[in-house]
Formats: sequence, C-alpha cells, structure tokens
Amino acid sequence: MDILLGDVRSLKQKRSVVRPIVAEVQRRFPGVAVGETGHLELHRRTEIGIAVVSATAANCEQVLDDCERLVAGRPEIELLSARRRLHSDDED
Repeated sequence: MDILLGDVRSLKQKRSVVRPIVAEVQRRFPGVAVGETGHLELHRRTEIGIAVVSATAANCEQVLDDCERLVAGRPEIELLSARRRLHSDDED
C-alpha cells in the first residue's frame, strides 16, 4: 500500500504514525506479516507491505480487503494505491 502521511516533518514523526498502523494490522490480523517496505527516506510517504498465506485465494483476498479497509480508515493518512500479487502452487 502506498500511503501519504499527514503533517509529518521528520522521520521521527513518520515512525510515530507508521508504527501504530503496522501494530494495529498485526493485532487485528495475527496471521499476516506486515511491515514498512518502501519510501523509507521520505517524511510524508510510506509503503506498507502485507503478506498472507492461505489454502484458498478467496481467503487471501478477503483478508487483504479487510487489511486495506483498516488502513484506509485511518484519518491521519491517505491511501494512494494498493497493489496485489497472488502466488500459487501452479506457478513454476
């Protein structure tokens, strides 16, 4: 997820906004892996990556939908885009 942060003027302030978002996703969805994955040097932008492993693609999609809604609902940020990539056993 590509995210625009609100009134953030330093990397320290950025961490104080990003850390609670990552923690909330981990708390609400304990089966996912989540972390800041990009725009590490920018103050007002961040990229958060979420990984889900499941027996069905439909369940992965549902969990990712729920995670995206949770992050997008935060008033202090603006979700600019969310990209998804599905990997399956069928791939070589």
